[in-house]
Amino acid sequence: MRRVRFVALGDSLTEGVGDPVGSGRGSGVGAGGRWRGWAALLAAGLAEEPVEFTNLAVSGAQTSDVAGRQLSAGLALRPDVVSVVVGVNDTLRGTFDVGEVAARLDTVYSAFTGQGALLLTACLPDPGTMLGLPGVLARPLARRQRAVNAVVHALSERYGAVHLHACEGDWVTDRAMWSADRLHPGEGGHRQLALRFHALLAERGAATGPAPSPDHGSPAPTGPASLWWLATAGTGWVARRCVDLLPQLLTLAADELRHRARGTSTRLDLRASAAVAAALAALSATERPEAA
Repeated sequence: MRRVRFVALGDSLTEGVGDPVGSGRGSGVGAGGRWRGWAALLAAGLAEEPVEFTNLAVSGAQTSDVAGRQLSAGLALRPDVVSVVVGVNDTLRGTFDVGEVAARLDTVYSAFTGQGALLLTACLPDPGTMLGLPGVLARPLARRQRAVNAVVHALSERYGAVHLHACEGDWVTDRAMWSADRLHPGEGGHRQLALRFHALLAERGAATGPAPSPDHGSPAPTGPASLWWLATAGTGWVARRCVDLLPQLLTLAADELRHRARGTSTRLDLRASAAVAAALAALSATERPEAA
Protein backbone atom coordinates (compact mmCIF):
# COMPACT_ATOMS: atom_id res chain seq x y z
CA MET A 1 0.00 0.00 0.00
CA ARG A 2 1.22 3.49 -0.82
CA ARG A 3 1.63 6.01 1.96
CA VAL A 4 -1.08 8.51 2.86
CA ARG A 5 -0.54 11.78 1.01
CA PHE A 6 -1.27 15.01 2.85
CA VAL A 7 -0.99 18.37 1.08
CA ALA A 8 -1.41 21.70 2.89
CA LEU A 9 -2.45 24.92 1.12
CA GLY A 10 -2.76 28.39 2.55
CA ASP A 11 -0.84 31.32 4.01
CA SER A 12 1.62 31.92 6.83
CA LEU A 13 -0.54 30.12 9.38
CA THR A 14 -0.17 26.84 7.51
CA GLU A 15 3.39 27.62 6.45
CA GLY A 16 4.11 27.38 10.17
CA VAL A 17 5.11 30.94 11.04
CA GLY A 18 5.45 31.19 14.82
CA ASP A 19 6.69 27.60 15.21
CA PRO A 20 10.37 27.67 14.24
CA VAL A 21 12.45 24.62 13.41
CA GLY A 22 15.67 23.63 15.13
CA SER A 23 18.12 25.70 17.13
CA GLY A 24 16.40 29.02 16.51
CA ARG A 25 13.32 28.13 18.58
CA GLY A 26 14.13 30.43 21.48
CA SER A 27 14.78 33.42 19.25
CA GLY A 28 11.51 33.20 17.34
CA VAL A 29 13.06 32.26 14.01
CA GLY A 30 13.75 28.84 12.66
CA ALA A 31 17.14 27.55 11.63
CA GLY A 32 17.64 28.89 8.15
CA GLY A 33 14.32 30.72 8.43
CA ARG A 34 12.39 27.43 8.37
CA TRP A 35 9.09 26.74 10.11
CA ARG A 36 7.27 23.58 11.21
CA GLY A 37 3.64 24.45 12.08
CA TRP A 38 0.37 22.67 12.80
CA ALA A 39 0.12 20.89 9.43
CA ALA A 40 3.48 19.16 9.86
CA LEU A 41 2.55 18.19 13.42
CA LEU A 42 -0.76 16.78 12.20
CA ALA A 43 0.89 14.88 9.35
CA ALA A 44 2.90 12.83 11.84
CA GLY A 45 -0.32 11.50 13.37
CA LEU A 46 -2.44 10.80 10.31
CA ALA A 47 -1.26 7.21 10.01
CA GLU A 48 0.92 4.71 11.84
CA GLU A 49 3.22 4.63 8.83
CA PRO A 50 5.14 7.72 7.63
CA VAL A 51 2.96 10.16 5.66
CA GLU A 52 3.93 11.88 2.42
CA PHE A 53 3.51 15.50 3.47
CA THR A 54 3.86 18.51 1.18
CA ASN A 55 3.36 22.06 2.44
CA LEU A 56 2.53 24.48 -0.39
CA ALA A 57 1.45 27.34 1.90
CA VAL A 58 3.21 30.68 1.46
CA SER A 59 3.28 33.65 3.80
CA GLY A 60 1.02 36.47 2.61
CA ALA A 61 -1.06 34.24 0.33
CA GLN A 62 -4.64 35.22 -0.43
CA THR A 63 -7.43 33.09 -1.85
CA SER A 64 -6.35 34.21 -5.33
CA ASP A 65 -2.89 32.72 -4.75
CA VAL A 66 -4.35 29.44 -3.50
CA ALA A 67 -6.81 29.18 -6.39
CA GLY A 68 -4.07 30.12 -8.83
CA ARG A 69 -0.62 28.74 -8.08
CA GLN A 70 -1.19 26.40 -5.15
CA LEU A 71 -4.23 24.60 -6.55
CA SER A 72 -2.55 23.22 -9.67
CA ALA A 73 0.50 22.09 -7.71
CA GLY A 74 -1.68 20.43 -5.11
CA LEU A 75 -3.88 18.60 -7.61
CA ALA A 76 -0.79 17.19 -9.32
CA LEU A 77 0.14 15.49 -6.03
CA ARG A 78 -3.28 13.74 -5.82
CA PRO A 79 -3.55 13.96 -2.03
CA ASP A 80 -5.67 11.72 0.17
CA VAL A 81 -6.02 14.58 2.65
CA VAL A 82 -5.78 18.28 1.80
CA SER A 83 -6.03 21.31 4.07
CA VAL A 84 -7.14 24.69 2.73
CA VAL A 85 -6.88 27.37 5.41
CA VAL A 86 -6.78 30.88 3.99
CA GLY A 87 -8.68 34.17 3.96
CA VAL A 88 -7.24 36.44 6.65
CA ASN A 89 -4.94 38.20 4.18
CA ASP A 90 -7.92 38.89 1.93
CA THR A 91 -9.59 40.82 4.76
CA LEU A 92 -6.50 43.00 5.08
CA ARG A 93 -6.66 44.24 1.49
CA GLY A 94 -8.44 47.24 0.07
CA THR A 95 -9.72 44.98 -2.72
CA PHE A 96 -11.62 42.67 -0.34
CA ASP A 97 -14.71 41.15 -1.95
CA VAL A 98 -16.44 38.30 -0.15
CA GLY A 99 -18.08 37.20 -3.41
CA GLU A 100 -14.70 36.65 -5.03
CA VAL A 101 -13.39 34.90 -1.92
CA ALA A 102 -16.38 32.54 -2.00
CA ALA A 103 -15.94 31.78 -5.71
CA ARG A 104 -12.24 30.99 -5.30
CA LEU A 105 -12.76 28.75 -2.27
CA ASP A 106 -15.57 26.94 -4.07
CA THR A 107 -13.23 26.29 -7.00
CA VAL A 108 -10.49 24.92 -4.75
CA TYR A 109 -12.77 22.80 -2.56
CA SER A 110 -14.56 21.37 -5.59
CA ALA A 111 -11.34 20.47 -7.38
CA PHE A 112 -9.88 18.50 -4.49
CA THR A 113 -13.04 16.75 -3.37
CA GLY A 114 -13.65 15.92 -7.03
CA GLN A 115 -10.39 13.98 -6.89
CA GLY A 116 -11.62 12.16 -3.79
CA ALA A 117 -9.47 14.00 -1.24
CA LEU A 118 -10.66 14.54 2.32
CA LEU A 119 -10.83 18.31 2.82
CA LEU A 120 -9.75 20.12 6.00
CA THR A 121 -10.92 23.70 6.60
CA ALA A 122 -10.99 26.17 9.49
CA CYS A 123 -12.59 29.44 10.48
CA LEU A 124 -10.14 31.88 12.05
CA PRO A 125 -10.03 34.72 14.61
CA ASP A 126 -10.19 38.23 13.21
CA PRO A 127 -6.85 40.08 12.93
CA GLY A 128 -8.09 43.36 14.38
CA THR A 129 -8.91 41.79 17.72
CA MET A 130 -5.71 39.74 17.78
CA LEU A 131 -3.63 42.88 17.13
CA GLY A 132 -5.49 44.81 19.80
CA LEU A 133 -6.57 47.58 17.42
CA PRO A 134 -8.98 50.27 18.67
CA GLY A 135 -12.59 49.16 18.34
CA VAL A 136 -13.41 51.56 15.55
CA LEU A 137 -10.66 49.96 13.43
CA ALA A 138 -11.07 46.41 14.71
CA ARG A 139 -14.81 46.12 14.09
CA PRO A 140 -14.67 46.51 10.28
CA LEU A 141 -11.95 43.84 10.10
CA ALA A 142 -13.93 41.59 12.44
CA ARG A 143 -16.97 41.99 10.21
CA ARG A 144 -14.92 40.96 7.19
CA GLN A 145 -13.50 37.92 8.96
CA ARG A 146 -16.95 36.86 10.11
CA ALA A 147 -18.07 37.07 6.48
CA VAL A 148 -15.17 34.87 5.34
CA ASN A 149 -15.88 32.42 8.17
CA ALA A 150 -19.55 32.25 7.19
CA VAL A 151 -18.56 31.38 3.64
CA VAL A 152 -16.08 28.74 4.84
CA HIS A 153 -18.75 27.24 7.13
CA ALA A 154 -21.27 26.97 4.32
CA LEU A 155 -18.86 25.57 1.74
CA SER A 156 -17.32 23.16 4.25
CA GLU A 157 -20.75 21.65 4.82
CA ARG A 158 -21.39 21.52 1.09
CA TYR A 159 -18.19 19.59 0.38
CA GLY A 160 -18.23 17.40 3.49
CA ALA A 161 -15.07 18.94 4.92
CA VAL A 162 -13.57 18.31 8.32
CA HIS A 163 -14.09 21.80 9.68
CA LEU A 164 -12.32 23.23 12.73
CA HIS A 165 -13.88 26.15 14.61
CA ALA A 166 -10.50 27.74 15.25
CA CYS A 167 -12.03 31.16 15.87
CA GLU A 168 -13.47 29.83 19.13
CA GLY A 169 -12.04 28.52 22.38
CA ASP A 170 -9.79 29.65 25.22
CA TRP A 171 -6.72 29.34 23.01
CA VAL A 172 -7.67 32.55 21.17
CA THR A 173 -7.18 34.71 24.28
CA ASP A 174 -4.32 32.73 25.84
CA ARG A 175 -1.13 34.70 25.13
CA ALA A 176 0.92 31.55 25.71
CA MET A 177 -0.60 30.16 22.51
CA TRP A 178 0.51 33.08 20.33
CA SER A 179 3.78 34.48 19.06
CA ALA A 180 5.04 38.00 19.70
CA ASP A 181 3.33 39.39 16.61
CA ARG A 182 -0.12 38.42 17.99
CA LEU A 183 -1.20 37.26 14.53
CA HIS A 184 0.46 33.85 14.34
CA PRO A 185 0.24 31.01 16.86
CA GLY A 186 3.36 30.14 18.75
CA GLU A 187 4.45 26.54 19.19
CA GLY A 188 1.65 25.95 21.72
CA GLY A 189 -0.97 27.37 19.36
CA HIS A 190 0.22 25.29 16.42
CA ARG A 191 0.10 22.21 18.63
CA GLN A 192 -3.46 23.05 19.65
CA LEU A 193 -4.54 23.36 16.02
CA ALA A 194 -2.90 20.03 15.15
CA LEU A 195 -4.40 18.31 18.18
CA ARG A 196 -7.92 19.58 17.46
CA PHE A 197 -7.74 18.61 13.79
CA HIS A 198 -6.45 15.18 14.78
CA ALA A 199 -9.40 14.67 17.15
CA LEU A 200 -11.89 15.54 14.40
CA LEU A 201 -10.16 13.21 11.96
CA ALA A 202 -9.96 10.40 14.51
CA GLU A 203 -13.75 10.66 14.98
CA ARG A 204 -14.09 9.88 11.26
CA GLY A 205 -11.52 7.11 11.41
CA ALA A 206 -9.26 9.19 9.17
CA ALA A 207 -6.38 9.56 11.66
CA THR A 208 -4.88 6.34 12.98
CA GLY A 209 -1.53 7.59 14.21
CA PRO A 210 -0.72 9.08 17.62
CA ALA A 211 -2.25 12.44 18.48
CA PRO A 212 0.18 15.38 18.56
CA SER A 213 1.41 16.27 22.02
CA PRO A 214 0.03 19.53 23.47
CA ASP A 215 3.21 20.01 25.49
CA HIS A 216 5.60 22.71 24.41
CA GLY A 217 8.57 24.48 25.90
CA SER A 218 8.01 27.92 24.41
CA PRO A 219 7.20 30.60 27.02
CA ALA A 220 4.51 33.18 26.45
CA PRO A 221 5.92 36.24 24.64
CA THR A 222 6.75 39.13 26.92
CA GLY A 223 5.76 42.76 26.43
CA PRO A 224 9.29 43.70 25.37
CA ALA A 225 9.31 40.85 22.86
CA SER A 226 6.12 42.14 21.27
CA LEU A 227 7.53 45.67 21.16
CA TRP A 228 10.74 44.37 19.59
CA TRP A 229 8.76 42.59 16.89
CA LEU A 230 6.81 45.78 16.17
CA ALA A 231 10.00 47.85 16.03
CA THR A 232 11.71 45.43 13.62
CA ALA A 233 9.72 43.04 11.46
CA GLY A 234 6.38 44.49 12.53
CA THR A 235 7.00 47.94 11.10
CA GLY A 236 7.57 46.47 7.65
CA TRP A 237 4.51 44.26 7.96
CA VAL A 238 2.30 47.20 8.94
CA ALA A 239 3.77 49.45 6.24
CA ARG A 240 3.15 46.91 3.46
CA ARG A 241 -0.47 46.49 4.42
CA CYS A 242 -1.14 50.14 5.23
CA VAL A 243 -0.30 51.18 1.66
CA ASP A 244 -3.17 49.04 0.44
CA LEU A 245 -5.55 48.85 3.40
CA LEU A 246 -5.21 52.02 5.46
CA PRO A 247 -7.12 54.46 3.23
CA GLN A 248 -10.08 52.10 3.01
CA LEU A 249 -9.84 51.14 6.69
CA LEU A 250 -10.06 54.81 7.66
CA THR A 251 -13.15 55.16 5.48
CA LEU A 252 -14.66 52.07 7.13
CA ALA A 253 -13.83 53.49 10.56
CA ALA A 254 -15.51 56.79 9.71
CA ASP A 255 -18.57 54.87 8.54
CA GLU A 256 -18.47 52.91 11.80
CA LEU A 257 -18.45 56.12 13.86
CA ARG A 258 -21.20 57.68 11.81
CA HIS A 259 -23.53 54.70 12.24
CA ARG A 260 -22.75 54.44 15.94
CA ALA A 261 -23.64 58.11 16.43
CA ARG A 262 -26.96 57.52 14.66
CA GLY A 263 -27.65 54.28 16.50
CA THR A 264 -27.72 52.34 13.22
CA SER A 265 -24.67 50.09 13.61
CA THR A 266 -26.80 47.03 12.97
CA ARG A 267 -27.11 48.16 9.36
CA LEU A 268 -23.43 47.44 8.84
CA ASP A 269 -23.89 43.91 10.13
CA LEU A 270 -26.94 43.43 7.93
CA ARG A 271 -25.03 44.73 4.93
CA ALA A 272 -22.23 42.21 5.57
CA SER A 273 -24.74 39.38 6.02
CA ALA A 274 -26.43 40.33 2.76
CA ALA A 275 -23.08 40.24 0.96
CA VAL A 276 -22.42 36.73 2.26
CA ALA A 277 -25.90 35.57 1.25
CA ALA A 278 -25.40 37.02 -2.24
CA ALA A 279 -22.00 35.36 -2.55
CA LEU A 280 -23.39 31.96 -1.62
CA ALA A 281 -26.46 32.43 -3.80
CA ALA A 282 -24.19 33.08 -6.77
CA LEU A 283 -22.70 29.63 -6.19
CA SER A 284 -25.99 27.86 -5.56
CA ALA A 285 -26.41 26.83 -9.20
CA THR A 286 -23.14 24.89 -9.05
CA GLU A 287 -23.78 21.18 -8.76
CA ARG A 288 -22.29 19.21 -5.92
CA PRO A 289 -19.37 17.11 -7.24
CA GLU A 290 -21.13 13.81 -6.42
CA ALA A 291 -24.21 14.93 -8.31
CA ALA A 292 -22.32 15.96 -11.45
